[in-house]
Amino acid sequence: MRPKLLLFDIGNTSIKVGLADGRRVLTSYTLRADVGQTADSLGLTLLSVLRHAAVDPAHIEACVASSVVPAFDPLLREAVTRYVERPLHRVPEDMPVPLDNQYERPGEVGADRLVGAFAARRLYAQADSIIVVDFGTAVTFDCISGQAYLGGLIFPGPQTAMTALSREAAKLPRVNMDVRAFAPVMGKDTATSIRHGLVFGFVSMVEGLAQRLVCQLPGKTLVLGTGGFAESIARVSQVFDHVLPALLLEGLRLLYYETRCNGLREEVNGCSEKN
Repeated sequence: MRPKLLLFDIGNTSIKVGLADGRRVLTSYTLRADVGQTADSLGLTLLSVLRHAAVDPAHIEACVASSVVPAFDPLLREAVTRYVERPLHRVPEDMPVPLDNQYERPGEVGADRLVGAFAARRLYAQADSIIVVDFGTAVTFDCISGQAYLGGLIFPGPQTAMTALSREAAKLPRVNMDVRAFAPVMGKDTATSIRHGLVFGFVSMVEGLAQRLVCQLPGKTLVLGTGGFAESIARVSQVFDHVLPALLLEGLRLLYYETRCNGLREEVNGCSEKN
C-alpha cells in the first residue's frame, strides 16, 4: 500500500519523520530539530524526503505530530500547510491520548511519553502492565497498567551523558559508544574506559530500574525498548521483552486512525479495512 500519513516525532535533538499506511509504518527518516531554520527550508526538506520515498504529496491524507519542542511547532505547521498542503494534527492538542493520565499535573507529561504508552497498550493489549523504556536526549521509563498511564522515571540519555562528561572534564575526550564486547572490560586507555563505562553503566541502570519498577506493577509486566540506544542494550542484556524502534511513530499512526474512526462513529475494524 502507498503511504497515506506523514508522521512527526519531534524531540529535543532530532525529528523522526515516518510514512505510514493504514496497517503499519513503512519507513522513517531522522532530521535535526533545528528551531533556527525557516518554515520554507523545513518544507523543502520534507519534499526531498517524500521524493526519496517516491511518494507524491497529493497522496498524503494527513500529517500527525507529537512534539516536546514548542518553538518548533509553528515551523512545522507552516511547512506542511504550504508544501504538503494537508492538515497537521498535534498530540494531544488536536488528538487527546485515550489513557487515564495519573500524573499529578497531567499537562507536564511529554506528548512523546503518552504516545509511546498508548502504542504499547494497543500493541500488547493482553499484558497486565507495561514499561516503555525510550532512549533519546533523556531516557524515560513509562509505566502503564490496564488503561492507566501511571507515570515513570527520567534519566539523562547516553549522548547527553557523553556531552556533559566531555564538557565538564577537559582532559576526557568525546568517544563513540560502539561496543562489540558482551561484558565490560577494564580499560587500558581512556577511550575504552569511557565507552565501556557509559554503555555497561546504562545497561546496569536499565536492568536495575526495570526490575524495581516491575516489582511495583500488578500482574505480568512487559518491558519494551525503543529509541536508538535500545538495540545496543538488547545486544548485551535480556531486559527487554521486545525492542520496537518505530514505537512512537506507530503510536501516532494508531492514534490517528482510532481518533478518525471514533469521530466518524465507525467501528475501528471497519475503518481499518478501508485503509
